[in-house]
Amino acid sequence: MSETDTPIRNADPAELAKFGDAAHRWWDPESEFKPLHRINPLRLGWIDCVCGGVAGKAVLDVGCGGGLASEGMARMGAASVLGIDLSTKALGVAELHAMDAELMNVRYREVAAEALAAEQPAAFDLVTCLEMLEHVPDPASIVQACARACRPGGWVVFSTLHRQVKSYLLAVLGAEYVLNLVPRGTHDYSRFIRPSELAQSARQAGLVPTAMSGLTYNPLTQAFALGSDTDVNYLMACRKPARVA
Repeated sequence: MSETDTPIRNADPAELAKFGDAAHRWWDPESEFKPLHRINPLRLGWIDCVCGGVAGKAVLDVGCGGGLASEGMARMGAASVLGIDLSTKALGVAELHAMDAELMNVRYREVAAEALAAEQPAAFDLVTCLEMLEHVPDPASIVQACARACRPGGWVVFSTLHRQVKSYLLAVLGAEYVLNLVPRGTHDYSRFIRPSELAQSARQAGLVPTAMSGLTYNPLTQAFALGSDTDVNYLMACRKPARVA
């Protein structure tokens, strides 16, 4: 699985170690990954709606971790799903879980997004990069790689955190220190990305931002919901223009 000849680019060793150490708990819905389990149906449902259905598509899931989104899209009828990550431990967990579930249309590789895009340009109908951009040194490079891997006419979907005071109060202080939704130190506020910045990176990569949705959490009902509030978490769907004949 490991591709030792591929240099690890655009990755923070501390971030890889952090998620690698917790990899064995990835599929535990009551672990520190509980929020991901809770939001996964919401974000995949939104992607399915915005992108005209996941079923039948060749999908690339960038920064797949333990495979929550990858498996979800495979179960939604994707023709094939390739999940890539640079965490060996997380990929091991993802592979074992898919094997136990007997999912034949999902596979995983330890390879950088930039290297995969160079190897397989324009190979995927749908490229997702969920909750990953805020964990890498150069998110614009990941956006470029996602765009390159997407076929003309295909879709690229990102989800990340908005860099502003409200997101610091809710996603860092609230989620990590008050509500204990995720472990302390999970997020680095300085790496959060404003929607305008992500849209600019997408356009520079040749993508057209098409739709956006916010993802909110109500501490009273302990429920997540999609909506127009993009002040903290948000998803952005982009289209890669079809080639003109």
